[in-house]
Amino acid sequence: MDFILYEVNGAVGTITINREKALNALNSQVLEELDATLDAVDLDAVRCLILTGAGAKCFVAGADIGEMSTLTKAEGEAFGKKGNDVFRKLETFPIPVIAAVNGFALGGGCELAMSCDIRICAENAVFGQPEVGLGITPGFGGTQRLARLVGAGMAKQMIYTARNIKADEAFRIGLVNAVYPAEELMAQAQKMAGGIAKNAPIAVRNCKKAINEGLDVDMDKAIVIEEKLFGDCFETEDQKYGMAFFLDKNKEKVKEPFKNC
Repeated sequence: MDFILYEVNGAVGTITINREKALNALNSQVLEELDATLDAVDLDAVRCLILTGAGAKCFVAGADIGEMSTLTKAEGEAFGKKGNDVFRKLETFPIPVIAAVNGFALGGGCELAMSCDIRICAENAVFGQPEVGLGITPGFGGTQRLARLVGAGMAKQMIYTARNIKADEAFRIGLVNAVYPAEELMAQAQKMAGGIAKNAPIAVRNCKKAINEGLDVDMDKAIVIEEKLFGDCFETEDQKYGMAFFLDKNKEKVKEPFKNC
């Protein structure tokens, strides 16, 4: 891997986009390496992922404009599909993914963050979809995920004006869950990821699946999705242990980590 770093600390994996000299811009190679990294995650050992960018200035500045500048219509559509395929894989990844946004998250960078389950950011973070200023539309899901996260009106305003917003406004409109001083960001991401990793892994995965799939259908179909995933948790070791521990009035046993079974 030339542009992706991956490390595991306990049950938490951290993926870093490592193309700092190019402000971590997403070219075809970065997308391919990110795709391969996701495929290589050991889902038996890792229960939560953190995604961030190298350096103190940028999460991901966007897609690589140098690469895009000479694309034909067909090539542009193919590049959009490449990005969308990877981002969709991230969005539907079996375990939760936290975006730790450590600086600029513009265009493809904002779209990458929106593909994660939870977004937290540093005080110096800046978000935006500046594509119309370059003569194109957002191409990696920005027109779709932004509207779902912050509402159609706010999404249209951000996209049509190509105006960037700072961390405090991103928090106000619900684009990010929390804002931290830059020096605390990764520690807070690790703390959140560690808290997620301590919970029953099958239940956490089923919650992610229920939320993601339920949002794409009407309520009558959504609750059926939930019912099936709720039922799927029963007869697992985690469900038996978790409920037995809760019902143990003496709580004499030290609570053990949930098993992935």
